[in-house]
Amino acid sequence: MRYSVVTHTAVQNMPHMTAAQLNAYRAHTYHLKPSLKLKSTDDAVKFVNERGFVYFWPIKGVELPNLWAAVAGNRPVADAHDDPGHVTWGWKDSLLGARQWFYAKVLRGKATMISLKALKYFYALSENYGDMHNDYLLQYEEGRLTQEAKAIFEALLNHGSLDTIALRREARMTGSESNTRFERALTELQVGLKILPVGVAQAGAWRYAFIYELVDRWFPDLAATARPIGRSEAQAHLTNLYLKSVGVATEAQITQLFRWKPEETQQACKAVVGRRKAWRAEKVAGKQGEWIVTHLP
Repeated sequence: MRYSVVTHTAVQNMPHMTAAQLNAYRAHTYHLKPSLKLKSTDDAVKFVNERGFVYFWPIKGVELPNLWAAVAGNRPVADAHDDPGHVTWGWKDSLLGARQWFYAKVLRGKATMISLKALKYFYALSENYGDMHNDYLLQYEEGRLTQEAKAIFEALLNHGSLDTIALRREARMTGSESNTRFERALTELQVGLKILPVGVAQAGAWRYAFIYELVDRWFPDLAATARPIGRSEAQAHLTNLYLKSVGVATEAQITQLFRWKPEETQQACKAVVGRRKAWRAEKVAGKQGEWIVTHLP
């Protein structure tokens, strides 16, 4: 990158960033420049690998790169099904079973794409330990897993991958009154890195249904890879990836995205700043505050 983003004050660790500088930085990392527009599934995979994790759609109130904007530009998601930007839907579906990235409702329960390199850090923060036959039971007994999530997990555990229609049947949640509970449980299990969609089946009234599988079965080496990573190390690593994507953030924004305890976010930011991968700032885009600014070239 040839542009200079951070301007230092007399205090070495108190930089500030103008709105123009911040926009220029995000135009690069979000791939909003026309020259950086994604044009293929290969480009999409490279984008996710470059950023570590992105959203599929833009999410209101959350600052994070997303696949839609990297393809269609910085504009609202189009209602028209034939909008060129909706090529992202086909890309996502075509790669569900390819193990090129991890796709599930993870960050704040929204559709998230995570690079395989970054995945182990997310897993290290989960309540999974690689024992898919017992981890969920302990969580259920301790009140940290709902009855509906337990039923869905056990259906997949006992029957293998299932499309949504078959999964509802095996989990005994076929009635319309269970729609909301079923969807909430699916999201609960994805946020917890217990299940993920791995394909699409021509099932149901719309002839379109996700096929779900257990994360530990789909990525059998993931638990062992994540096991040596401590919680604080994982949080610091993900914080650094996030800052490298968005340029600047407050501790509150980081806490909101990852849903960590505030004191955990504070320690993660302290670690990133201590390693000189970021700086603390007192002004960003003309706004006073306690900002964390990524250490830019």
